[in-house]
Amino acid sequence: MPAVSGALSGGRFSACCPLNVIAMTNPHIEIPVREPAATSVDDTVLPFEISALDLRGRLVRLGPVVDEILSRHDYPLPVAKLLGEAIALTVLLGSALKIEGRFILQTQTDGPVRMLVIDFRSPGTVRACARFDAARVAEAIAAGNAQAGALLGRGHLAMTIDQGADMNRYQGLVALEGGTLEDAAHEYFRSSEQIPTRVRLAVGEELSAGARHRWRAGGMLLQFLPKAPERARVADLDPGDAPPGVPRHVVPEDDAWVEGRSLISTVEDVELIDPALSSERLVYRLFHERGVRVFKSVSIAAQCSCSRDGVEAMLRSFSQDDRDHMVENGAISVTCEFCSANYRFAPEQVELEPAGARDDPRPSS
Repeated sequence: MPAVSGALSGGRFSACCPLNVIAMTNPHIEIPVREPAATSVDDTVLPFEISALDLRGRLVRLGPVVDEILSRHDYPLPVAKLLGEAIALTVLLGSALKIEGRFILQTQTDGPVRMLVIDFRSPGTVRACARFDAARVAEAIAAGNAQAGALLGRGHLAMTIDQGADMNRYQGLVALEGGTLEDAAHEYFRSSEQIPTRVRLAVGEELSAGARHRWRAGGMLLQFLPKAPERARVADLDPGDAPPGVPRHVVPEDDAWVEGRSLISTVEDVELIDPALSSERLVYRLFHERGVRVFKSVSIAAQCSCSRDGVEAMLRSFSQDDRDHMVENGAISVTCEFCSANYRFAPEQVELEPAGARDDPRPSS
């Protein structure tokens, strides 16, 4: 994990901390104990650990990043909020990558919001977009049924890890059956990774007098990762390969995990997005009684990978007939779905060069 920043203590809860110093594997190295930072830093991911409960987690706080992404599009409010939740979830999961690569979260469903695509590139850039049926979204809003589950409908959520052109991709799928993105994340880790996991997501608008509203998003992920193998056992997925009539396999939840998931369930939406509440103060508020260790935070930026050269190369890959049908008012216009950047080309700019017309890269003799 990243370099340790320190264990948190102090404030009105300081007497509850069992130790002033939490020892690492090397008993001669001590981790400094300090007060939680009072200042909130937006667009960061804070990893943390509660060693006494074998819990690890991450807390993401997004301000200008999520506001920039959502403000580039004229999404209806419920669609923007849903995409903001998906961005927070993607950053929580993608920031855990230990490799240079991409983490892509994509939904494909039959609901009014038929697709969400969030593209995270390590160590910390993200872009996102949504496709939706404007008429169906308007109907859902008018009917008071614009919650996340209703907007998504039924389909699937795919999570893809792309390590580059010479490496295999890894993809996990989970069904979306009218639930939230939190529900989908819980089901993925239960069925695919078999790691006890809880996720909390929140999105809202920050209202300021005389200024436009600004989007904020936050999220927290907590996982139970015990060191003892016997404590890591989970129940087999029902029904599994058991013969009919065999009782369902049940494994009692570990007390440490029961405590951890109970604590994260108390987090309120406003706490995840409140600019006056720092990330360190929030995790300390939740886990101070057991002692919480924080690690170096990761910065997040909104950044699209589109470029004029890339769009030009894409257009050249089409046939001449296809490019002819793209011409409108004497030009070919392409708008990036992620960042809304517009690229215009004269038809002759994207024509394929004759094979013999390309410059010979070899030096002349």
